[in-house]
Amino acid sequence: MNVLVATDLDRTMIYSQAAMGEAQFAALDAVCVEIYRDAPLSYMTTTAVELLARLAAEVPVIPTTTRTPAQYERIALPGSPFRYAVASNGGRILVDGADDPDWRRAVERAVSESGAGLDEVLTELRSRIDESWVRSLRIADDLFCYLVVDPAGQPDEFLPAWQDWCAARGWTASQQGRKIYATPGSVTKSAAIAEVRRRLVDDGTITTDAELCAAGDGWLDTDLLSAADHAIRPRHGELELLGWSAPGLTVTTGTGALAGVEILEWFLDRCSVRTASDPGHPNARAVGTS
Repeated sequence: MNVLVATDLDRTMIYSQAAMGEAQFAALDAVCVEIYRDAPLSYMTTTAVELLARLAAEVPVIPTTTRTPAQYERIALPGSPFRYAVASNGGRILVDGADDPDWRRAVERAVSESGAGLDEVLTELRSRIDESWVRSLRIADDLFCYLVVDPAGQPDEFLPAWQDWCAARGWTASQQGRKIYATPGSVTKSAAIAEVRRRLVDDGTITTDAELCAAGDGWLDTDLLSAADHAIRPRHGELELLGWSAPGLTVTTGTGALAGVEILEWFLDRCSVRTASDPGHPNARAVGTS
């Protein structure tokens, strides 16, 4: 096998109703893939559900998310169960759903050797915020932290100043909608995917020349997109706002959940996996963008 797929989840594969937009949500046949506090939270289109299941049946697909393991486990992704998943922005590798303690210990060593600790970051962050625009401050997996904010009330100078402070201490700060993340620079999705790739080569699942195809929409995905042989991002989200690009990067034509469908079609094309819309496929039938 010569392809490995790593994909971000939120606003790349799965979408809240707000992320889809009211018009798109009303027009598309959406399938709920996440329930939180007894209410539907995240969706995929029926076409995306079919395409992701087909892709996962043909090539190794690694869900790669900033979500903690507990947050990741709430999602009922098509193609599950996945042999490997990357959670906590690379801070965790899940193997058949279970945390890999060796990887976590390696991550903790790297963080301790590379810059400020979480406590120092939290102390500084608390000194810079107030309740007029910050709804909550959350700690994720004892590894990084993030704010949930009211963007309309957020001071213009906060993010650039916070990014400068973090960068000087080995951390990265980025904003995705209402969330502002602070993560250790040594904890990356690309490092975790490189480890998963090594294991898949060692056990013969993929060949040494296997190409990495990756997708993501936020700043925390840029290291993964840059490391991939083929990369794609949606025409929305943090990277779209930043105008971020890289050599060979593909940007979708559509936005919202339609971009998710486009990304999956792109993966299938790169993996030479024919979809059900291909007349040559044994189960050929029409597939739309519903």
